[in-house]
Amino acid sequence: EDYIRGLTRRGKSAATVTRSVASIKSFYNCLLSRGLVESNPARNVTAAKVERKLPQILTSREVELFLAQPEPTDAKGCRDRAMLELLYATGIRVSEVRYITVEAARSGQADIALKGKVRTILLPGKLCRKLLKYARKQKIASGEIFLTRNEKGISRRQIWAEMKALCDKAGVAPSKVFPHNLRHLFAKCFYEQEKDLAHLADLLGHSSIETTRIYVAVSARAHEQI
Repeated sequence: EDYIRGLTRRGKSAATVTRSVASIKSFYNCLLSRGLVESNPARNVTAAKVERKLPQILTSREVELFLAQPEPTDAKGCRDRAMLELLYATGIRVSEVRYITVEAARSGQADIALKGKVRTILLPGKLCRKLLKYARKQKIASGEIFLTRNEKGISRRQIWAEMKALCDKAGVAPSKVFPHNLRHLFAKCFYEQEKDLAHLADLLGHSSIETTRIYVAVSARAHEQI
């Protein structure tokens, strides 16, 4: 408890304190399961409840402006535009971009194995044609489509940096531009059209439908106003 109070005094955020409490409890539970301690002293320690802040969702107009920025005449511009359209059209996590291969574009679907689960992502035909066109230009015959100049898979950090670099040109607030926000936008658009939370949870790869509810919270508030 003294340690937790110390974190608060040092100005740590409520989210940081909550994660610290969870980590300490897990540590002692592990020791307890191995018989190294007789009890979990952190069992009754609690942290302040963290209010989840919903992201500012991009509008359709902002997405159009954003997608129009990568210069399509050079390899990097073609790659960035295709990658952004992929994130927007499928709602995949940025860490799942590596599963988008030439073979997946040809078949129209990608099998993503992550977090102990395997799910199939359907790729729109128009997107597949763009992906294959880009792959042909870059002479990528098989495997991952989105590569760096060193022919390595593009990282989460690189995707983030490329998106931030386009903010000024697009006239879109940098605070609204990050890879996961395109996933939120996909979820919002899908839910507004289909109203099927369970199907959306499958598409996003969520184990709990409660996680999916967070993604459509902005839409839910709009429905309440209507």
